[in-house]
Amino acid sequence: MKEFAYVRAGSVEEATSAYASHPGARYLGGGTNLVDLMKLGVETPAALIDVTRLPLDTVEELPTGALRVGAMVRNSDLAAHPLVRDRYPALSQAVLAGASGQLRNAATTGGNLLQRTRCPYFQDLSKPCNKREPGSGCGARDGVHRDHAVLGHSEHCIATHPSDMAVALTALDGRVELVGPEGARSVAAADFHRLPGDRPEQDTEIRPGELVTGVVLPAVTAGLPSAYRKARDRASYAFALASVAVVLRLEDGVIGHAGVAFGALAHRPWRARRAEEALLGAAPTRAAFEHAVEFELAAAQPLRDNAYKVPLARNLAVDVLSRLTDTALTGRAS
Repeated sequence: MKEFAYVRAGSVEEATSAYASHPGARYLGGGTNLVDLMKLGVETPAALIDVTRLPLDTVEELPTGALRVGAMVRNSDLAAHPLVRDRYPALSQAVLAGASGQLRNAATTGGNLLQRTRCPYFQDLSKPCNKREPGSGCGARDGVHRDHAVLGHSEHCIATHPSDMAVALTALDGRVELVGPEGARSVAAADFHRLPGDRPEQDTEIRPGELVTGVVLPAVTAGLPSAYRKARDRASYAFALASVAVVLRLEDGVIGHAGVAFGALAHRPWRARRAEEALLGAAPTRAAFEHAVEFELAAAQPLRDNAYKVPLARNLAVDVLSRLTDTALTGRAS
C-alpha cells in the first residue's frame, strides 16, 4: 500500500489551504470512485483532504426561487428531497438511475460530478490510456469500445463520462459553484466537463486546488415538465449505454423552451444545442421531435462496435419529448 497524508478540513478555507500545502492531493468526499481508483493504482494521491465535515450538506431555497444543493448532499437525500422531486423531476430521476442504493447513501453531489470514466483501459494499468498516462495511446479505439463515445471524441480518447446526475444538471441549466485559490466562481454545468481534444487527462474545467462547494438549479427551469431516461444492459446497477434528460415548456401550442442533454455519448454530458434550436417555435409533434434529434445526432461518428448508440439515443429522446408533451398538455405525470 502506498502511503499518503490525511487531513480532515473543518472549513472550506482549511480544505483549500491544505490542498495547496500538499502537492498531489485529492479532495475526499464519499470516496465511492476515488477509493476504488486508489485500490486499482490508477489514483495515487500524496494526500487526502477530507471534506466530509464541511457545512455543505443542505438543500437551500434562494430568494430568487433557485435551489442551491451543497456539494456534500448525499445522492439519496438529493433524489428524495421534496423540492427537487417537485421542481426538477429529471434530476431526481437521474440520481435514482445511478448506482445502487448503498452507493447513493455514500456518494455526494460534488463527487458525482468529479467521478472519472469507467473505460476498462483507463482502469487497467497494463493497458495504454492517454487519460491515465498521456502519450501512451488509446487502447479502446482499436479494442473493446462498445460502450464508448460517438460524439465529440478525438484520436486521443473515446471515453464517456459516467454521471447520470450531470446530464440532468446540464439540461436544467444548472451551475457548479467552486472555491479555490483565486476565490469563488461558478461554471455552467454544460461547460464544466470537457471534450478530450489532445488533453483527455483533464476531465473538467476545474482549476488546480478548486473545491466544488455546490450546485445551483435556476428558477427559470423550476416546475417545468422534465424527465430523464436511461438505457442500460440490466435494470439494476449499471452505467448508461445512452441516456437523455429533457426540459420542456409549451407556449400557445408551440415549444417555448427546450433543454436536451445526452449521456454516455461523449466525454461530457452532451448539450444538444442544435436540437434545441430546431425545437424552439415548433409544434410539439413526433415529426418535429424526430427531425430535431436527427439533426443533432447527424454529427455522430460511431466506431466499429458502437453505432447502435445513435438510434438508441434518438429513440430515447423522441420518447421522452413525446411523454413530456403529454404531461404539459394534460397535466399527467410522464
